[in-house]
Amino acid sequence: MMHAPVSEVFCSVQGEGPYVGSRQAFVRFAGCNLSCPYCDTPKESPETCRFEENPGSGSFTYLENPLSGDAIERMVSSFSKIHSVSLTGGEPLLRADLISGLNVSSPLYLESNMTLPQMAKKIRDKVSYVSGDFKLIPSSSVEDFEDHIERSIECFRILKNRKGRDCFCKIVVTRDIDAEDVEAVVGAIRDYISCLVLQPVSQADSLPKPGCLLDLQERLLGHVDTRIIPQTHKMWGCL
Repeated sequence: MMHAPVSEVFCSVQGEGPYVGSRQAFVRFAGCNLSCPYCDTPKESPETCRFEENPGSGSFTYLENPLSGDAIERMVSSFSKIHSVSLTGGEPLLRADLISGLNVSSPLYLESNMTLPQMAKKIRDKVSYVSGDFKLIPSSSVEDFEDHIERSIECFRILKNRKGRDCFCKIVVTRDIDAEDVEAVVGAIRDYISCLVLQPVSQADSLPKPGCLLDLQERLLGHVDTRIIPQTHKMWGCL
């Protein structure tokens, strides 16, 4: 039986992208293959996973890591009336072998940095929603940025939008982002996605100017449905 380190399991609402506000169960896997400068998720694998059985209660049970797929299934199945199960992280594609064996009644919603195409192949027929980041801000863990871009494009091709699976792209926008770089990668994946989400970075000192966001959106609308959607869960303090 497959096991994986999990930071937390809880029920809340999706705070990003076109499904913002949808009620979901969240499985936050520990560990990531990138080190993005704006990331607010702990990189260490915790000794325990915290489980909030009653949504919004702030009361947690702690389970020893790593967790089995069966344990994850039991926790997720305790939540009712959910839109989907968000597999997030960290980077959930690192746990593709476990994900491929999950048996839950709700659709799976993958939130990925889209840099592990071989792992994406393992779960492409398992997930119903793909929230794929395109990381245009160099990570300290990326040695070959051109290869990073190519692997991301390949991930979008593997997990592309189709009947039975909605794949969309999210790009975190800082004040230093290059519009031509954004347009180039969007042009490369536009046939694979249902829409593009420009997400302003949360850190105030890196926020792009509103006019720059609007200009970038106008530029990209010629390629694909493009929306500006900030992180909303931090606005009302949910997990």
